[in-house]
Amino acid sequence: QLQLVESGGGSVQAGGSLRLSCAASGYTYSKYCMGWFRQAPGKTREGVATIDNDGITSYADSVKGRFTISQDNAKYTMYLQMNSLKSEDTAMYYCAEEPWMSCSGPTAGPLINRWSRMRYWGQGTQGTVSS
Repeated sequence: QLQLVESGGGSVQAGGSLRLSCAASGYTYSKYCMGWFRQAPGKTREGVATIDNDGITSYADSVKGRFTISQDNAKYTMYLQMNSLKSEDTAMYYCAEEPWMSCSGPTAGPLINRWSRMRYWGQGTQGTVSS
């Protein structure tokens, strides 16, 4: 069983930065699609960024140029560096993984809905941006 634990959320002023981490433990997979997803109050969950075992990344248009997803395979940890934060970035951020799936393949679907393909989820970490 794969476990995912997020950390790094907090409160910042608009224009500030946060770095989220997602540590994986338990049974890990050699082929996967992992990502960050967020849900703001009253809104549906949406894809923010994904990365697969080949390091191929994708980003939502709303975060391109501001957020960077990365992974450290030696530490089984995925990161999301969030810069130039805006109030609309306020949300609960979740990391998730679907084993044996390519983020760029047909099964993954569009990024905005990719959360529905993910099997394993962390508990979430809150990111709050005040203007």
